Amino acid sequence: MQLFNNLSEEIKIYAFIGPSGTGKSYRAQMVANENGIDYIIDDGLLINENNVVAGTSAKKAPTKVETVRKAIFVNEQERNEMKKAIKKYKPKSILILGTSDGMVDKITTNLGLPLPQKRIYIQDVATETEMETARRIRTTQGKHVIPVPTFEIKKDFSGYILDPLQIFKFKGKGSNPYLAEKSIIRPTFSYLGNFTISDIVFRQISEYLAKRAEAIYKVMRTRVESTPEGPNIYMEVSINYGYNIINSLREFKQKLKKEIEILTTMNVQEITIVAKAIHMPENEEERKIIEDKMIQEEEKEEQK
Repeated sequence: MQLFNNLSEEIKIYAFIGPSGTGKSYRAQMVANENGIDYIIDDGLLINENNVVAGTSAKKAPTKVETVRKAIFVNEQERNEMKKAIKKYKPKSILILGTSDGMVDKITTNLGLPLPQKRIYIQDVATETEMETARRIRTTQGKHVIPVPTFEIKKDFSGYILDPLQIFKFKGKGSNPYLAEKSIIRPTFSYLGNFTISDIVFRQISEYLAKRAEAIYKVMRTRVESTPEGPNIYMEVSINYGYNIINSLREFKQKLKKEIEILTTMNVQEITIVAKAIHMPENEEERKIIEDKMIQEEEKEEQK
């Protein structure tokens, strides 16, 4: 503990303060870059450049009270995990986002960090019009911003609508531009009410796409196991003779994953597809179609 205290005293702490929904997360990277800050603490996450290196987002909390508790690290386990991460990464400076001076001070106290040496307010970097626009989008569309790329948080926000947001920024006059990558998240339940997706929906999507796949003759069995993070899908299929089984199943698996995630916003956890049988051609016309297909596949392989 003494080692952590000595380390924390050397960290330069900055605060970025503004009411909820005024655009702090949207501008966090810009403020960090302009002040030479290498780490950000925002809503329970420790962020370095474009990477989430520790923590879980408070934006997933089911209630406003729980959101605040997670954001200020009231939970002992979450608090200790963040302390451990700070000790591991040894940041020279941290920008802490908060809705008030008191909130930022509470975060620093809970994490054993010094009080901010500089406090930056949203009014310093955004106009009244920009803040009002941000508030309206939060209120009417339920959109939140997390200052990291979508792929960094995708696994943690299954069931949320995710949109990537990329903006070019400049540190100052004559400086090279940098890419501020962010993610827009929208928890569907926050403005449409709670929703549930039945296992049969995932099964119907899977079997519909299988019927449209040339290589698959028939779906023999489908099993879906739903989890809070997303579905696990198991399929047994019969493959038409003449198709490369490995390549065909790989392509179908990729298409199935993409379609389910687009249609449901749920992240597919696992897809297992087993070729249980080969369907042989039953007549001359069908054999001719298969032969033509095999020739096409061979030509593709030769071109590779």
